Amino acid sequence: MTIKVCKFGGSSLADARMMQKVKAIVESDPSRRYVVPSAPGKRDAEDRKVTDLLYLCFEHARQRISFDEIFAMIEKRYQGIIDDLGLTLDLSWALRKVKEDIEGGASRDYAASRGEYLNGVILADYLGFEFCDAANLIYFDESDKLDHDRTVEAISGRLAGVDRAVVPGFYGRGANGEVKTFSRGGSDITGALIAEGVVADVYENWTDVSGLLVTDPRIVKDPKPIDTVSYRELRELAYMGATVLHDEAIFPVKSVGIPVNIRNTHRPEDAGTMIVSDDTPITHTGNITGIAGKKGFKIIKLEKALMNGELGFGRRVLSVLEGNAVRFEHMPSGIDTLSVVISDSELEGKHDKVLDELRVETEPDSLSVLEDIALIATVGRGMSHVPGMAAKLFEGLHRADVNIVMIDQGSGELNIIVGVRNADFEKAVQAIYDAYMG
Repeated sequence: MTIKVCKFGGSSLADARMMQKVKAIVESDPSRRYVVPSAPGKRDAEDRKVTDLLYLCFEHARQRISFDEIFAMIEKRYQGIIDDLGLTLDLSWALRKVKEDIEGGASRDYAASRGEYLNGVILADYLGFEFCDAANLIYFDESDKLDHDRTVEAISGRLAGVDRAVVPGFYGRGANGEVKTFSRGGSDITGALIAEGVVADVYENWTDVSGLLVTDPRIVKDPKPIDTVSYRELRELAYMGATVLHDEAIFPVKSVGIPVNIRNTHRPEDAGTMIVSDDTPITHTGNITGIAGKKGFKIIKLEKALMNGELGFGRRVLSVLEGNAVRFEHMPSGIDTLSVVISDSELEGKHDKVLDELRVETEPDSLSVLEDIALIATVGRGMSHVPGMAAKLFEGLHRADVNIVMIDQGSGELNIIVGVRNADFEKAVQAIYDAYMG
């Protein structure tokens, strides 16, 4: 039987109305057997996330200030969901314990995790699924890092005899036995780990958007959706600023080749975006997958006659950066030139020192710095080895009167990165999108 693990974000579980949508989605496909919920998110722009309220309770308790009013808001939120769903579930005992634990000095992680825990109890009752506490499935080691092998073994063993279950996201058990949360993307990571542990066929990540978009909708109006993206393409887009799943939320399923399907709780009829293994056959040859970028870079350009014949020149450049704890993004070069692209934040407070050391170590004929640079990556396995793909990009930028200050193509021919002025960033993204999608 096909197995699907479904993770639902906070916006998908904000109130009873959304819970009803989630139940309809789960029950529409018998293969959706394991559900991972987040804590209730915002119902509107003025609302507060339950997790934020729990953090406030913890801070008040730490300062020995009463948090009765804040906790009353949490109680009202959950009881409202129960009442609106028509459930007979008594959650008062669990809420009382959470309040007593926080008052008694429970950790910040424990307080934050109770949003998912309580929501999981409600959702399990509503769906008629078994509730499985993540503290008995997800484990962290003495360094507070995920104990992956122990976790997968625990999930596999515990859920082997459970046909349908709800496992709250975001937290697990630390080496000291106390509740420990993930630093970010917690419920996404939990969902991926459950998918790995039960050897799921698909990991569905339900949110409030119908998958990933080719580019930023704040720049390009109504960009086309991405139907399929590989893990490598996803990493390239995420690295360049696209808002996608965090690496840690992808790794558990990536390592065993389980595809991830990004879906929209509000539009379950939409197919969403499928994130697939890198060796999955390409179905969109000759086209791009996505465009992403970000502002705020500098380009340090060194020129020196006969540089290519000077042994160790590149090493000395990189040694200066390493000695100043400066990471670089790209290093395009020519016969007698070498450029290093560095984020503004990396050079903050170190700019002059790095330049001075580069002059001493490399003795360049000239050393210059281009400021206010933005990088834009055009990504796609389907563009590899297709004549004219790069020409489209450059022609598009030419038509938009955008000057290119840097070009760098990855050795895997998965992307083309161009550097433009910060002021031209939005215009350049639109021009590249039009060139390929217009």
